[in-house]
Amino acid sequence: MAQILPVEITEEVKQSFINYAMSVIVDRALPDVRDGLKPVQRRILFGAYQEGVLPNRKHVKSAKIVGEVMGKFHPHGDAAIYDALARMAQDWNLRYPLMDGQGNFGSLDGDPPAAQRYTEARLSPLGAEMLADIDKDTVDFRPNYDGSLKEPEVLPAGLPNLLVNGASGIAVGMATSLPPHNLAEVVDALVAMIDNPGITLEEVMRHLPGPDFPTGGKLSRKGIKEAYATGRGSLRVRAKVRIEEKGQRPMLVVTEIPYQVNKAGLIAQIAGLVKAKKLEEIAALRDESDRQGLRIAIELKRGANPQVVLNQLYKNTALQTTFTVNLLAIVHGEPRVLSLLELMRHYLDHRKEVVRRRSLFELKKAEERAHVLEGLLIALDRIDEVIALIRASEDAAQARAGLMSQFGLTEVQAQAILDMRLQRLVALEREKLLEEYRGLMEEIARLRAILEDERRLWGVVKEELLRLKEKYQDPRRTLITEFEESFSKEDLIEDEPMVITLTAQGFLKRTPLESYRAQGRGGMGAQAGRAGEEDEAVRVFVAQMHDDLLVFTNRGWVYRVKVYDLPELGRQARGVHVRALLPLAEDEEVAALRSVRGLDKEGYLVFATERGLVKRTALSEYKNLGSAGLIAIKLLEEDRLVDVDLAEEDGEVVLATREGQAIRFPLSEVRATGRDSQGVTGIRFKREGDRVVSLVVLSPEEVKEDPDLLAVSTKGFGKRTPLSEYPLQGRGGMGVITYAVSPRVGSLAALLKVGAASEGADLLVLSKRGLAIRTPVKEIPRYSRATAGVRVMNLAEGDEVASAFVVKEA
Repeated sequence: MAQILPVEITEEVKQSFINYAMSVIVDRALPDVRDGLKPVQRRILFGAYQEGVLPNRKHVKSAKIVGEVMGKFHPHGDAAIYDALARMAQDWNLRYPLMDGQGNFGSLDGDPPAAQRYTEARLSPLGAEMLADIDKDTVDFRPNYDGSLKEPEVLPAGLPNLLVNGASGIAVGMATSLPPHNLAEVVDALVAMIDNPGITLEEVMRHLPGPDFPTGGKLSRKGIKEAYATGRGSLRVRAKVRIEEKGQRPMLVVTEIPYQVNKAGLIAQIAGLVKAKKLEEIAALRDESDRQGLRIAIELKRGANPQVVLNQLYKNTALQTTFTVNLLAIVHGEPRVLSLLELMRHYLDHRKEVVRRRSLFELKKAEERAHVLEGLLIALDRIDEVIALIRASEDAAQARAGLMSQFGLTEVQAQAILDMRLQRLVALEREKLLEEYRGLMEEIARLRAILEDERRLWGVVKEELLRLKEKYQDPRRTLITEFEESFSKEDLIEDEPMVITLTAQGFLKRTPLESYRAQGRGGMGAQAGRAGEEDEAVRVFVAQMHDDLLVFTNRGWVYRVKVYDLPELGRQARGVHVRALLPLAEDEEVAALRSVRGLDKEGYLVFATERGLVKRTALSEYKNLGSAGLIAIKLLEEDRLVDVDLAEEDGEVVLATREGQAIRFPLSEVRATGRDSQGVTGIRFKREGDRVVSLVVLSPEEVKEDPDLLAVSTKGFGKRTPLSEYPLQGRGGMGVITYAVSPRVGSLAALLKVGAASEGADLLVLSKRGLAIRTPVKEIPRYSRATAGVRVMNLAEGDEVASAFVVKEA
């Protein structure tokens, strides 16, 4: 009668789940550290080997292999077995496929393999290396699921499979993810470990610098060492992309994609971003892959920056992925996270044991054969006596006993003599037996030496690894390099020129320079902003998107903001108030703007104020400048900052006033002072109420070129005058006439420098009512200093020029 025992349900569920989890971990999902195979993979390879489906034999139906494996070793679904078989034949999944498939085994686009009845397979040469010497007692066998057959617990693994092919799998509460590597590099690292058992990770990485994925791509060097040292980490992998040109359009061509990325899914992902208008620079997308290799063509629109688009693709698509490293494997029946050195050591120890057991097996066979040969040679030396004894014996048992007693032979030797064919009696056969015996004795001596000397044993392991490398090595596919692990905002924005516009009430905006089409001089211009009833435009200049915009205020402070952080608005928009971008005080207003490309270089900032003061401060004093601001200059009451510019040592300065006076003096006459200083007198005024309107800073190289100074009046007139017409004076004088001011042409609005060769440069002029005109500089003629020039911009009644800027040729 069955006995019913009460059981705590929580304990029963706990124990049952533990049993299930261990079954999944050990017998299904995780690879053995020695051969790098999961049970189903090991059974497929062994089943194919037993069926004789070898690399030198013809392919057989995959269904036949699956059936044999399922019936003898793996009593699970045939779909799971076939999926594992197909994966071992896919060269985009395994760096070194273990099965050689014939037929449709799927594709990089994620297409599934054809049904197993249609495809054929056999062991690949490297798959056969995994089973080499399995019939020489090199590994332990255990009963199969029903006890009718034996299956190997592990394969001899002549190929370091776990290292070269990696592995992936999800168990219960744990997962493994081992990256593949290049065979030649792995062998070199293993040989180095044999030669130096105490080898360090740094020394190993000289031979094995990092993973080598079957699909190639580019791998970031960052993170590799940490992953190898700890067994855990993440690696950045990118596609290989080159920039080509089709007609006048740039084109990105993807030739390799990251490991385990679905090509069709990647293309659909890019197309989705284009459709959602997140990548508007892409004009066409085509998959041009063929038998020659992978090729995805991404055609860009005319004028697009291919590097910026590529960075956006890296950030938003699977053109850049993260490969998670988790070096988890089964060691002595338990799952363990291992370092790279531990993985290598476990494999080498396994190979050492395989070579030792193989040597023992071969030694035993050689000794047994030598023993038989010794008996045969004794019999041949006394053949007449042997024949007489056999003829006189009543049966085989009596003959065997007689041979053993008369000649001192063992039963095995006696039986071999009885089984000997008569042709062995000829002299030639005796020589063959002697030659075979000598060869066996040499082999026995070699095998005993291997077994008695561990160094020789390791020498065999090393020799076989080097032979494997020589036979199967191939070039590295994945390029290990340095690249940014993450993208800054700047990486994703094209560094294009932008027109920065500021109004008197502090409204800022940026507009693409291409929005301002060049016109002939004397035009009315185009609307560049919509000012309020009591607002007017006061400043315009051009800066690159990646520039830092320095915002100087009436309190003498300076703030820093990226040009790309300004709102991008159309020509007619008013802009956004600067207080929405920077933490200005209530009574603080923008006094001047300047764009720079970084503050970590040598040089100076030169300041000019309305009252004629000039100041020079080293750029390094502003290197910690951020959006919170720093003191920039100490301003006197009723004085106002006019402009700020970058300067080099030994340069020159030109200050120009509203009443048309200008002074040119060496920068060396302005002593460099700290941020919290007011500067020194640069120019004195001839007339009461005059003020400085422009600052021009010239480098020593520019002075040598004798550039033009371009004057623009408030009524829209302009002219160019060579710098050489301005005498070099001492600081603090009244200067010379630079512009003939009058009621008709107005006062001086701006004095700008243009290169002696001004071809391609444009003058951008902004009126107080927000109209802007862009005119080629070469259309503005040269005149002497005391002249008014020609009309540059045709202004409406009551409007006047607020600002001007020279747009240099790109």
